[in-house]
Amino acid sequence: MSAGRKSKVAYFYDSEFSTFYFGQNHPMKPHRLTMTHQLVLGYDLQQHMDVFRAVKAQPMQLGQFHSADYIDLLSLVTPDNQAEHAAAMARHNFNEDCPVFDGLFEYCRLYAGASIQGAVRLNHGLCDTAINWSGGLHHAKKGEASGFCYVNDLVLAILELLKYHAR
Repeated sequence: MSAGRKSKVAYFYDSEFSTFYFGQNHPMKPHRLTMTHQLVLGYDLQQHMDVFRAVKAQPMQLGQFHSADYIDLLSLVTPDNQAEHAAAMARHNFNEDCPVFDGLFEYCRLYAGASIQGAVRLNHGLCDTAINWSGGLHHAKKGEASGFCYVNDLVLAILELLKYHAR
């Protein structure tokens, strides 16, 4: 960024985040993203940023890091059919920290998509800073959920950044 030029900030949000619910006793509360967004609006911070609605990542994009069988499970498992997928869920580390909930795959696609979009905008010089409050879920492994994280959006964003920036 050259001296005197104002920093360009890209901010990603989608009201759909407020619809996801990990469960009553789970510490992850996606509705907090809506509360954060309301603070952004309340302080008129959106006037200083380019605001974008998150676009869901496609399964192929998730597969840039995650294994195909893991992505398949994420796309298939629901609270109604999880008993049918018990063996695969155990293999992929679904547990109390990483429960199955309604819309799980859409949630993963949404937060990963926003991180990938941010990386694309950074790569093309369309922003200097990209904000995705829903992202940063870096505990997910190639074929396992871990620590409230199902898809490692940071790895996916880094892979996108590496297309233009050498290590």
